[in-house]
Amino acid sequence: MIRIAVCDDENVIVNQIEHIISEVCKRESIPVNIDVFYSGRELKRQVTSGTKYDIIFLDIQMPGITGIEFAHNISKRTLVIFTTAYTEYALDSYEVDAIDYLIKPVDPERFHKAVNKAIAYHSLLLKEEKENIEAGNTEYFFVKSERRYFKINYKDILFIEGLKDYVIIQLDEQRVITRMNLKNIFELLPKHDFLRVNKSYIVNTKYIDSFDNNDIFIKTHEIAIGNTYRDAFFEAFMRMG
Repeated sequence: MIRIAVCDDENVIVNQIEHIISEVCKRESIPVNIDVFYSGRELKRQVTSGTKYDIIFLDIQMPGITGIEFAHNISKRTLVIFTTAYTEYALDSYEVDAIDYLIKPVDPERFHKAVNKAIAYHSLLLKEEKENIEAGNTEYFFVKSERRYFKINYKDILFIEGLKDYVIIQLDEQRVITRMNLKNIFELLPKHDFLRVNKSYIVNTKYIDSFDNNDIFIKTHEIAIGNTYRDAFFEAFMRMG
């Protein structure tokens, strides 16, 4: 599933982008979820609440916050395509690594090319992630780090931290860093032992020494419990116990 956000204060542009995305994804048999926003503030609230998008079509001149300002504060894994009526922002778009820059009014064929490019690039990123991890069995897996594959036993993982485009797998006396998405690595882990406790951390419940309403303590590490994860954590932890 590709999750896409379209943010533009012009309804005709939003409809055009939605139609072309749906058309391309249907042709390629790619499941897609499209969220529509008419201001940068709306999109910012959604992203701040924890929603992650693979691709964002983003207008530059919007009330409250410009597209350039918004793009500076999102994950580099999110692919950004700017849509604007102003050519003078093209240089700024390169600073935030936008993968395309569309000048309004945009020709439908040009939109098609931009959407195809974004989806192809997204698929390439997913392929790169999959190549960085090799399934083992119910006891271990392998991850690629610094040109080598490291065997990781599930039982040895204290916690996993997500850091931008990478995850840090914390073992007792070693840290292994690999290019991967925290959500994807969580899907590999046995759910009876591992819990997501905030946007950036997954913990192995077997190593939790103590916890209170706000924090978890594992050896010398202190990990905050996110507000949106708190109820689920306590419920799941008590069930595990």
